Order: sequence, then C-alpha cells, then structure tokens
Amino acid sequence: MTKIFIDGSAGTTGLRIRERLSARKDINLITLSEEFRKDLNARRDAINNADIVFLCLPDKEAVAAVDLIDDKNLNTAVIDTSTAHRVSENWDYGFPEINGLREKIINSKRIANPGCHATGFISLVAPLVELGLIAKDEKLTCFSLTGYSGGGKKMIAQYEDTNRDKNFDAPALYGLSQEHKHLPEMQKLCHLENAPIFCPIVADYYSGMEVVVNLFDRDINQIKAAYKNYYSNNKGLVKFSELESNFAYANEFSGRDDLIISVTGNNERVNLISRFDNLGKGASGAAVQNMNLIMNVDEFTGLVF
Repeated sequence: MTKIFIDGSAGTTGLRIRERLSARKDINLITLSEEFRKDLNARRDAINNADIVFLCLPDKEAVAAVDLIDDKNLNTAVIDTSTAHRVSENWDYGFPEINGLREKIINSKRIANPGCHATGFISLVAPLVELGLIAKDEKLTCFSLTGYSGGGKKMIAQYEDTNRDKNFDAPALYGLSQEHKHLPEMQKLCHLENAPIFCPIVADYYSGMEVVVNLFDRDINQIKAAYKNYYSNNKGLVKFSELESNFAYANEFSGRDDLIISVTGNNERVNLISRFDNLGKGASGAAVQNMNLIMNVDEFTGLVF
C-alpha cells in the first residue's frame, strides 16, 4: 500500500487533497497530531517514511521541506504545490495533458504542481505554439478571473467576514506590477520569447476560474479543431467543448477537477477560454492526478469531473 504524507495539510490545498484521498483504499495516509504538525523531527520522519509527499507550503518552507529528505533516500517522490520549483531544473512540471510531460511525471521523483492561473494560460497557449498557430515571439495578453479561495485562509477570512470592507463586494484587479509569480512558468512552458501582459482578477465567489487569451486574425475553426485533436490525443482532465450560450461563468466548474476549453468570436477577434476550479485542476485535483500517475493507477481515481 502506498504511503502518503501531506506536509501542510491544514491549508486550503492540503485540505482538498486530503478530502480527495479520504475514501481511497489503496493508500496509507501518514498523519501528524496537532502537537507535532509543525515539529521538524516529526515532519522529517514522516517525509522519509512516505512513498509520495505533497508539499502544501509557502515557497521558502517548501524548499526547506525538500532539504529534510535524507541524502540516501532515492524512493520518496515529492509533489510540490508551491511556486518554488516550477521552473527549476531537475523538477518535472505536473501538467500531463501537455505533450511530453506525462511520461516524465510517471517516472519522476520531483514534480512541480502547476499554478492555477498558469494552468489556464498553458492549456490555451502551449498547444497552439506547438502547432505553429501562435508564434513564439508573439506578444500576448491574458486576464484571469478567480474566486477568493485562491488567496488562501487569510483572503477567505477577509471575504467571509460579515463586517468586511465594501471594496470586497466588487472584483479587484491585482498583480499590477506585471511581476505575478505565475509568469515564469507561463512563459517557459509555452516556449514564449515574451511574458504575456497578465491581468488577474479576484471576485466575490468562493471557487472557480476563467482564463482568457485574445488573438487577432486567426481561423477560428482551425483553432477549435486543433484543441479537439490535441486534447483527445492527450487523454486527461482537459477537454474542448463549445459554449452553449453567450455567457461563460467562472464558477461553473467549482468543486470539479477537470478543465474545459472553449473558443468564441470570429476570424478577426478570437477568445480562447479556459474554465476550471482553482482548487481542482488549478491545485489539489492536479496534485492527486499526478500522484495517480506515479502510482500507476487510473489517473482519474478519486477525482470529480
């Protein structure tokens, strides 16, 4: 039976991973009592005794946690949900639906789980760059609407405070410096020469994400066909689907672990739209999918879609 340890199980991502694993009969979940949850020696023992470790920690703490692995330990696989290792050498990027990544994940001991905004952007742009429908030197713009759960416990508390500031009633643009922490992985995984102009927006709903990239002067039907073919060949949690109305709701896939791509507009102005749960395919669902691949079980085991 595969031994699993979640380091940082009290956070939003860790809690969702634990929820997804709760009914599993093929794993043994290593847990620490509240007394020892932050104890260094207890964590070190748990990490080194596990077959697979999820790191649900801030970046610096995730790096420190990897250092707790014994030098002679060649068996423990790590799935890091922080930003710390997403563009690092010797770490594989955990997005199996992108060409070339699934086999790497299956054989990897160090997997960097994608960021939520980055997941939407990469799902839209990487296939089209690979197929030559977006040039590597093209300058792109992207906006991404997310529920407040993406900000973690502090932001959740702010939005759910009954005495909150009235500003929380309206969507808020952030990352205004164009230095958002997801930009490096967005650029690297899509093989772009230029980072996109990126406009993330947080709004007053719990979870769900909608990422949009706009293009000029493209054959819209060619793009739709490209997505259908690309993601049908790379079977996973990403699918193409036509929109059924003139509205694309950012929270439509809340609570699920899949991702749906749609294309709207016309040959002059095209909208590429990726919708999913920021806590699902944007975090915990992707992490569990990567765990399943390492375990050589059906990658959809325990997931909701």
